[in-house]
Amino acid sequence: MTEPNRTEPAGFEPFDPSTPVPSGGDATKNIVKNDPTQQPGWERATLEKLAFASLREQRASRRWKTVVRLGWLAFFVALAWLALSRATPGAAKTTAHTATIEIKGEIASGAEASAEFVVAAMRSAFEDEGAKGVVLLINSPGGSPVQAGIIVDEIKRLRAKHQKPIFAVVEENCASAAYYIASATDQIFVDKASLVGSIGVLMDGFGFTGLMSKVGVERRLLTAGENKGFLDPFSPMSDAQRAYAQQMIEQIHAQFIDVVKAGRGARLKADTPGLFSGLFWTGQQAVELGLADHLGNLDYVAREVIKAEEVIDYTRRDNVAERLAKKFGAAFADASVHALRSAPALR
Repeated sequence: MTEPNRTEPAGFEPFDPSTPVPSGGDATKNIVKNDPTQQPGWERATLEKLAFASLREQRASRRWKTVVRLGWLAFFVALAWLALSRATPGAAKTTAHTATIEIKGEIASGAEASAEFVVAAMRSAFEDEGAKGVVLLINSPGGSPVQAGIIVDEIKRLRAKHQKPIFAVVEENCASAAYYIASATDQIFVDKASLVGSIGVLMDGFGFTGLMSKVGVERRLLTAGENKGFLDPFSPMSDAQRAYAQQMIEQIHAQFIDVVKAGRGARLKADTPGLFSGLFWTGQQAVELGLADHLGNLDYVAREVIKAEEVIDYTRRDNVAERLAKKFGAAFADASVHALRSAPALR
């Protein structure tokens, strides 16, 4: 109810409930304009927006998948390229330098210090006109006499063909088959604390016959030839078989001694007790016994002996693919087979 004496502001009309609310016209248009759901065809517009948003998301997902796949493709292409290449020095150097080849770890087929790798590296080094001398940088406990023999034969051939000196520089160890190789070089340089020598041969393996009898396990081995299985770790070894194996490793030992005597010549004090018994000595003792020539490292030999201070590494190494294969099982399998197999080895 409106008070009779009330004065309203100018332009203000009091609300009269009896006045009807207008329908249609501008009021309806304003309501429809502010509420999209009141507009005709709003369902279709909404569905179109959702469809376009889904398409944009799918395109972004496909682009991301394409980028990831291209990344993996590039990775595998690079891995394949590395698998087909070897870690060898680049183009031959024509400037004067000292060529070095590392012999590290076990000397064995398939290892980085295998005859395959070492011989290939030596050929590259000797054939390079810029190489004034070759250094075998040795840090190895030994390994296969066959692999060592192949390397020694190639040292003799390459030295005679190219008329270049070759030296051995010992780091921590130069034992057994590693010394077999070093003795074929012109001179051997050692550190006073290096371990040198171990001129001997061993054949190692395991015998489980006593354990098998205790646990009640029977070995069933069929052979054609009475001595076919005499290195089998689950079968007993007879005295005749043991004598035969001993004769074989003594023959290899004699070959080892001949190579050392031929390589060291008059420098070697061959009458030293125990010199060829498998004992090893420090680098300082090795120089006194004629097993080595001088104390010195790689830089000393390059600078003072070869007279070419620049050192270039010619070592061949496993590529990335081979390292991954060895890391994920191949090396374990090879080591397991090697541990169960008895074979003569210079270690």
